[in-house]
Amino acid sequence: MGMFLPSDISCRILDFMDGKIEFPFIKRNELTATFYIFGKEHGVRKETELLAVTDLAKRTMEQLTRDLKTYHLMPIKLDTEFIRENYIRRGLQISIESEKRSSSDGSETRKQISRDPTILSSCFAQHIAYYRQNYFFELYKPFRRDELPFSLHSKLKSRMLLLGFNIETEASLPYESAIGPFMEWMEHYG
Repeated sequence: MGMFLPSDISCRILDFMDGKIEFPFIKRNELTATFYIFGKEHGVRKETELLAVTDLAKRTMEQLTRDLKTYHLMPIKLDTEFIRENYIRRGLQISIESEKRSSSDGSETRKQISRDPTILSSCFAQHIAYYRQNYFFELYKPFRRDELPFSLHSKLKSRMLLLGFNIETEASLPYESAIGPFMEWMEHYG
């Protein structure tokens, strides 16, 4: 799981956690997008795996809907200090886990924190809830080799992809398709 729009989201999250910026740190008119890659280890090859991933993607979308309802019912959860405290708490968990595994340096740990799926999924939902935006998801079946640029074969071949955007429909995107900006981001940053 990750966010690919805005492209500097990792920096914004760290700046927010450091108290340099306040919530919301994504503007109302900014396009926000998230992704989930399924079958990361071995791909999605069998019909049973396809059904399992489809079910998992559906549950992921349902979880976002539940999170949004919670934010709407409990506005305190969209308070800058409340959000910052939760991000910092999660960052401390990551730091402790990182120390137990190895002697990684602080910059690597900060990178892990800024790309943490828990923080990123909260960030995506919090901004949608704050601005009361619509959103949509698109699920892509396992990619064939001929559907991908050569540079992405090892990262996406036989994998399924769920993309989510903070606008109502794919037709509202400033791109030809939902997958275009993701593929571009993957080639440069993924």
